[in-house]
Order: sequence, then C-alpha cells, then structure tokens
Amino acid sequence: MARYTGPVCRLCRAEGVKLFLKGSKCNTSKCPIVRRAYRPGQHGQARHKVSEYGLRLREKQKARRFYGVLEKQFASYYDLATRKAGVTGERLLQLLETRMDNVIHRLGFAPSRPAARQMVKHGHFLVNGRRVDIPSYRLRPGDKITIKEKSGDFVKLQLAATPTSKVPTWLTVDPVAMVGTMNALPAREEIDAPIREQLIVEYYSR
Repeated sequence: MARYTGPVCRLCRAEGVKLFLKGSKCNTSKCPIVRRAYRPGQHGQARHKVSEYGLRLREKQKARRFYGVLEKQFASYYDLATRKAGVTGERLLQLLETRMDNVIHRLGFAPSRPAARQMVKHGHFLVNGRRVDIPSYRLRPGDKITIKEKSGDFVKLQLAATPTSKVPTWLTVDPVAMVGTMNALPAREEIDAPIREQLIVEYYSR
C-alpha cells in the first residue's frame, strides 16, 4: 500500500496542531510547530481565509493524518460508520481508535503511531495468542495483546523511548508482563484526539 514518506512535521504545521507523529520530539521545544507556528511553504505566514468547505476538508485531513490512514481507507471507515447504529462521528472515531497500530501506541508500547505501525508489520505482537501483522486489524472488547517472546527486548527499548502518558480507561496494561487488554469500545469522552468529528460528517454529507 502507498504511504506518505515525506517530512511528517510539515503535516502538523499544515494542520496547525500537534499530530504526535515523531514520538518524544513532539513534547520538546525542538518540535517544529513550536518553533515555526505557521503553515509550511513560501506563503506559510500569509493570511489565509478558509471557506466553510475548506474548514471541513481540513478536519477530515487532520483526522486522516492523525491516525495515519489514506484517503480510500478513511472513506471506507466513514461508510462503515454510517451503517452502524449510533452517532456516525463517534462510530468513526471508535473504528479508528480500535485499529491495531493505534492501540499499540495507546498502550505505550510504541512512541508514535508510525512506529507502532512498523512494529505491527514486523510481527512483534500477538492478539489472543495469534500473530497479527496488519496495522489496520480491528480489535474487539476482550482481546488481549502480548509480545512475541523473541521481540521482548526490542519492545522494551521502544518502551524506554516512549513518552510517559496515561493509558485510556478502555484499555488496561501490565507494564511488567507487557500485556495489554481492550476492555470496551471507547466512548467519545475517552478519546483525546483533537478532532471535531461532526465537521467530517458534514464534509461527506455535502
């Protein structure tokens, strides 16, 4: 699958918010969005008038980049969310939050979502005892994530490089045994993503 391989800090500056794509660097004064709090490019410091359409487009792009999802896959998630019972925007965020790579990052096993995606693709994790190497694999309540025996030392190094953060209440983790469990689907108030999902719904409903 195609994947953006350019400088990720440009994405944060383009959206005007930290997307936490560089792990520990995002929490230091070296973060580019702290040092240059304006859009990248030659005209980055110029005034930009954003239309109603542009506002909704930017919110959709921000969500895609925050979770590391490409356009076609994101549209598929939205289509699936519309077919689920409940609020479409909240269902969309639940689908994104329960991706394997996001859960690995939320548990603190990886310093960023891109790092978590790479670790999953390299087969370092097991779900309910079975090896899973698909970053978009959707976890369900009750699923238990463990680390492959041969990967223990490598994951410990990643844990040491991971900024200390609070594990959300819909997950539990045993940092000593390095075992994580998904307890339930996340409620909207338990998702700290800087995303206004209603604008995304309006974008696709236009």
